[in-house]
Amino acid sequence: MSNPVFIAIDVPRLDGAKALAEKVKGHVGGIKLGLEFFCAHGHHGVLEMAQVGLPIFLDLKLHDIPNTVAGAMQSIHVLEPAIVTVHASGGRAMMEDAKAAAGENTKVVAVTMLTSLDETDMAKTGIAGSAHDQVMRLAELAETAGLDGIVCSGHEVGAVHKQWKNGYFVVPGLRPAGSTVGDQKRVVTPRQARDDGASVLVIGRPISKAEDPLAAARSIEGTL
Repeated sequence: MSNPVFIAIDVPRLDGAKALAEKVKGHVGGIKLGLEFFCAHGHHGVLEMAQVGLPIFLDLKLHDIPNTVAGAMQSIHVLEPAIVTVHASGGRAMMEDAKAAAGENTKVVAVTMLTSLDETDMAKTGIAGSAHDQVMRLAELAETAGLDGIVCSGHEVGAVHKQWKNGYFVVPGLRPAGSTVGDQKRVVTPRQARDDGASVLVIGRPISKAEDPLAAARSIEGTL
């Protein structure tokens, strides 16, 4: 992929989402549509966004019993997404069924640990050890299950890349140098993540909330 940046678009209005994508499409490589967008606009909204002409990343973070996740994956075949996410914590059988049910050209990647969480949050949910250790464990499980790759923060992508040489790594929570961190706790710059082995760089607010989204997208592209 020549431009690894996928712009995260979760604005409430479909016309606004499409206008933003059209504005920046020359300086990003794809569009990430999350749960908020999918719940508001469904299949119709995804098909509308696909008309922009960029690959679609459906960040649905599917997590349920294996049969249900497989059924959900089959239900989005018609949308032909380039990437779909499931939760690694759903277990090996769920991930195996998700991959088996996905479209031939769809990469299935497992979310290891949300970038809004840190080790204090982990401990409160009963997970001992470091964020790094948890990501490495779940990455190994995802690889064993036959998935294409994982979602992890820029802090872990370098280590995961060394462990899983041909994996496909999606890194969210990125912030260009000097920008506001917001609710993300484990962030790096797009350039650093790319250098460490990221395949896809997910960038939302630094572009979508910028005074000039086109200039922001062009500036980020220039650092890569």
